[in-house]
Amino acid sequence: MMLAKPIKTTVGILVLFGFLAVLVVLHHNLLTEPFPGHNDFLVVWESARSYWKDGLNPYLEQTTINIQMRMLGRLASPDEYSVFFFAYPMYTVAFLLPLVYMPYAWASAIWMVALEVMLVTASIMICDLIRWRPSPMMLGLLMILTFGFYYTVRGLLLGQIGVMMYWLEIVTLWGLWKGRDNLAAVALALSTMKPQMGFLIIPALCLWALMNRRWRFLSVFIAVSLLLITLSFLMEPTWIADWLTQVALYPSHAVIGSPVSVITEMMLGLGSWAEIGISGLIVLWLIVQWVPVLRGHPERWLWACALALSVTHVVAPRTATPHYVIYFLPFIFVLSAWVRRNAILAIVGIVALIVLPWIHFISTLGEGKFEHPSLYVTIPLISLPVLWWTRRWWWDLTAQKASST
Repeated sequence: MMLAKPIKTTVGILVLFGFLAVLVVLHHNLLTEPFPGHNDFLVVWESARSYWKDGLNPYLEQTTINIQMRMLGRLASPDEYSVFFFAYPMYTVAFLLPLVYMPYAWASAIWMVALEVMLVTASIMICDLIRWRPSPMMLGLLMILTFGFYYTVRGLLLGQIGVMMYWLEIVTLWGLWKGRDNLAAVALALSTMKPQMGFLIIPALCLWALMNRRWRFLSVFIAVSLLLITLSFLMEPTWIADWLTQVALYPSHAVIGSPVSVITEMMLGLGSWAEIGISGLIVLWLIVQWVPVLRGHPERWLWACALALSVTHVVAPRTATPHYVIYFLPFIFVLSAWVRRNAILAIVGIVALIVLPWIHFISTLGEGKFEHPSLYVTIPLISLPVLWWTRRWWWDLTAQKASST
């Protein structure tokens, strides 16, 4: 009888791995082998392959040539819109090591399944964060939303590493919420693979941890960050200068910037100073909202974190629509609140979140088959008034959680 639970756990783990293995084979046979793609992942994978197998610096020209040849079968022309170079911190290459010694079709199939697992677990953790236990029907609809959301589908098809950063940020919040500071700290340190996705939440959480004496979280975050930096220097001593050079090139390849820049420059023609000014005001407003959290209003913490993550993609100098999976945090919260009031309203909300972005994408698709700039604007700007309108719902939820512990 004492062995019953360990046996069940072992069997469960084996069944899970078997299921994931079947998924990988299906993805390979039906998608990644007959339809090579996942271009965002390809950039990272080829950079890692060039480093581990060819001994090349991932930031230098030969690696860029390798990326272009693998993606296009030729060198990219100067006027082509694509980012054909590696612009991630050096330690990103280390995490791709297990995938570089296999054909790209298998590597991308494994990566896609891993992202799908992250999306599912992130949605489950969000539900736990907001103390929502959806019915089987609502859970099924939530999974349909998770994989039917335009921005999710785009992220999966591109193999966007930003989906992983979203998962790491949710793991961070969940870990802090549950008092698992070690887990939260490691996840936050790893989320720096894409600094533009966490440049507001990382300092906010570190300052909050300092004010609340969460020393374990701070010490582990600093230790893991230093370990990643040290590993990077051991792998490539010149990596910081090389990385910053690539980052400096990034804006010249980015046709579309932040949602604020889309409005101020593309739509209104106001120029870069308007973007800087409005972005600064929005960040200042965010700081004002964080002041009560730092001064002893813990009931506002989760809402302030959701606000920081939302503002990040409104003002970030460069974002990508697959990053918008982060908006599942406020949207799932609102859906959970609607379910408690009127389940029909929540179902309508799920349908709208699935259908409307796809209609927007299809109706604005241009000759080059690129996303229209307005797709960068709608979801981020909708999120801010939604978060402000529902702020007391978040505060009440957090206060209830505090009173029950």
